[in-house]
Amino acid sequence: MAKVFQFFNDCIKELKLVAWPERDNVFASVKVVIISTFAIAVVLGLLDFCFTEIFRFLMK
Repeated sequence: MAKVFQFFNDCIKELKLVAWPERDNVFASVKVVIISTFAIAVVLGLLDFCFTEIFRFLMK
């Protein structure tokens, strides 16, 4: 049981040494992820639409 407590104490010590990002950096990163995800979704949606229409045209 002593090893378990030692493990958690070591975890707490290590977490105190972590260089946590500042709030502004986190929000900037989140914005980049959201905008990138939206842009990729739009591009993939357009490609899907185009390929669907091409396929429909070829099947007529």
